[in-house]
Amino acid sequence: MLYPDNLESKINFDKIKEWIKEECTSKLGTDIVQKVSFSKDINLLNKLLDQTEEFRQILLSGEMFPSSNFLNIYPYLDKAKIEGTFLYEDDFHEIRLSLLTLKGCVDFFTKFQEEYPQLFQLLGLVNLDNTLLRSIEKVLDDKGKIKNNATRELSLIRAQILYEENRLRKVLDRIFREAKAKGLTPDDASITIRGGRMVMPVLAENKRKIKGFVHDESATGQTVFLEPAEVLDINNELKELEYMERREVQKILTELTNTLRPYIPELKSAFRFLGMVDFIRAKAKLALKMNASKPSLQKEKVIEWYNARHPVLEHALKQQDRKIVPLNIHLDHNSRLLVISGPNAGGKSVTLKTVALVQYMLQCGLLVPMDPHSKCTVFQNFFIDIGDEQNIENDLSTYSSHLMSMKYFTQFADKKSIFFIDEFGTGTEPQFGGAIAESILLALNKSGAYGVVTTHYGNLKQIAAKNQGMTNGAMRFDVDKLEPLYQLEIGKPGSSFALEIATKIGISKEIIGYAKEQIGDERVRYDKLLNKLESEKSKYERVLDEVQRKERLLTKRLKEYNELKETIEGNQKQLIQQAKLEAKAILDGANSKIEETIRSIKENKAEKAATQKARKELESLKTEIKPDKSIKPKLPQEIKVIAGEIKAGDHVRLKDNGAIAEVISVRNKDVEISIGDLKSNVKLNRLEKISNTTLKKEKKAIVSRMSYDTTSKMRDFSPNLDLRGKRGEEVLSIVQNFVDEGHMLGVKDLRIVHGKGDGILRDITRNLLRSMPAVGKFEDEHADRGGAGVTLVTLR
Repeated sequence: MLYPDNLESKINFDKIKEWIKEECTSKLGTDIVQKVSFSKDINLLNKLLDQTEEFRQILLSGEMFPSSNFLNIYPYLDKAKIEGTFLYEDDFHEIRLSLLTLKGCVDFFTKFQEEYPQLFQLLGLVNLDNTLLRSIEKVLDDKGKIKNNATRELSLIRAQILYEENRLRKVLDRIFREAKAKGLTPDDASITIRGGRMVMPVLAENKRKIKGFVHDESATGQTVFLEPAEVLDINNELKELEYMERREVQKILTELTNTLRPYIPELKSAFRFLGMVDFIRAKAKLALKMNASKPSLQKEKVIEWYNARHPVLEHALKQQDRKIVPLNIHLDHNSRLLVISGPNAGGKSVTLKTVALVQYMLQCGLLVPMDPHSKCTVFQNFFIDIGDEQNIENDLSTYSSHLMSMKYFTQFADKKSIFFIDEFGTGTEPQFGGAIAESILLALNKSGAYGVVTTHYGNLKQIAAKNQGMTNGAMRFDVDKLEPLYQLEIGKPGSSFALEIATKIGISKEIIGYAKEQIGDERVRYDKLLNKLESEKSKYERVLDEVQRKERLLTKRLKEYNELKETIEGNQKQLIQQAKLEAKAILDGANSKIEETIRSIKENKAEKAATQKARKELESLKTEIKPDKSIKPKLPQEIKVIAGEIKAGDHVRLKDNGAIAEVISVRNKDVEISIGDLKSNVKLNRLEKISNTTLKKEKKAIVSRMSYDTTSKMRDFSPNLDLRGKRGEEVLSIVQNFVDEGHMLGVKDLRIVHGKGDGILRDITRNLLRSMPAVGKFEDEHADRGGAGVTLVTLR
């Protein structure tokens, strides 16, 4: 049940329909747009949404899908239905083009039925083979003209026409040349056609000098177009042949129409399919433009929307290079009725209309502008009361028309209904309007309906706060700047900020004071409390944002530190291992030399000369392996502490932990320092001043030691890796190094060629990729570029 009758225009859904029509390519699609309607069948809606989402995926994939010749052939089918009639060549040409488009759609959905199952199900409307298309293509060429060989008779007639035309041309050319030589024709004249017969131009004063029939004359009357007597019979023969050709063509078209006539029911059903495809594609194209998606449809009544947007407003703001503020809203059985309050022009009505339009779009089977993880539900009844419904004919005032709507709402609203009321209670004396609105709101709450209401009345805010099933909502407001933020906050009422805005505008203090007295102290205190709450919330959010920013920075720095530590420890272990190997080699060599010396001495029976020679060789080896004292290990330079007063800009060291910092400011004995991106306050006696020069040298040395030649690495790095011909044990280290280096250099997409074969290299590669944290995903290459023989890797 929908209320009122002009609901679609009130919530701007008529504009959405216009946009869908603009995306359609034919009348087949636009006719279906007119039939779009509100549905309460959740299964049907899921099907419609899935169809549109699948087509959105087709558009995103770039797959070649038929995009033209979605032609409306229904008028031709209605004409062909009558016995004895026939369709023209142009009619059959359009039918042929449409059948080719139909064939393309059927082939596409058949090929990709697993990827797009909902769209594949639409093929149930098509019960037509290619017999009719082949019959038409047998008769018509690609330009829509009857082929010469359509029948044997037509082939003979056209061959005869060609022969007679050539004969006519030769005879007429000869006569024209002779006449031109005698000066009987204009200088720049040539043979032409008049009344379907070939004629030649002759000067009017010479027309009696050539026997023939005058068919026409020029605008000035100086030239006549004459058919010579010699070609009269040939032209007559041509005319007769043209009549024969026309009769034969009519006969062919009649037979082709008779062939088509039995297919009319199947054609109408098939072209309903084409219309549906055009319509669904238009919805998908609009969804892409609106950045819309398919949310989750829930059977239980829940509205949990994230970043929902009013598409018409968003489009208007884009024209002005402005961004829309998205809406987050959550309604369930505990909080069904949302009472929104806040300042004028703060976004209350826009929020209400956003919920109304997006919910209506959803229940018309359209993808909606919100995040895909949002949760939606389906309502049976949809009521709105927006804008001025004053009716002069029925003598209804604005307020009376609102009351008529409220009467309808209270009579028919139930647990399966959703309603929207803008500026609830206005239009009459506030004291009475507020009381009636309060009573109606309680009645609607009792019905179990869901709804969104906007108001300025304080009593409605209090009712929403006290009653189960109702909740307040406030449009956020920058208290300091007195500007709306257009953000909905559920759980607390909003202030109108009337006194604050009036003060900012410049209304005198006396007037503001008098207004406060009339409002009453309690009401003023209530509004002040709301203002204070809003101000404190804004400050808290700013502090929270700053804390979160610092936490993110700290996490980043900690990660960098851990990575650096791991790198240093890894290098240290590698260097120690290398040193151990070298030491072992030296020791083994020394032991071998000693044993050789002892053996030499024994063999020479301790002869003096031989012993001295062996000792010299041993001393020589000792000298070779002895450390070179002239080469001193390079130790980190000691950072020099200097005397003097500590002031802003100096570098200092914390005495208790040795951390290096820069002084930002000094206030008595309190000093604000910066350690990297972190700031802190410490006591002066904890710091000692250090030399800036020494510190700079140390930093330079550190940078030099830690440098990594990214430019040369990036220049030499290739995102393609060929593993073909490699052994399984070789692959692991090669792939590991390839992915690590790509990740370090910031490359996102890698390509690994391993071939198909028995799939051993592919399995080893992919099992390794699954265990690597740097890998976001991997998949087969396109079938045309290697398919399963190539793995495409996307890094995080």
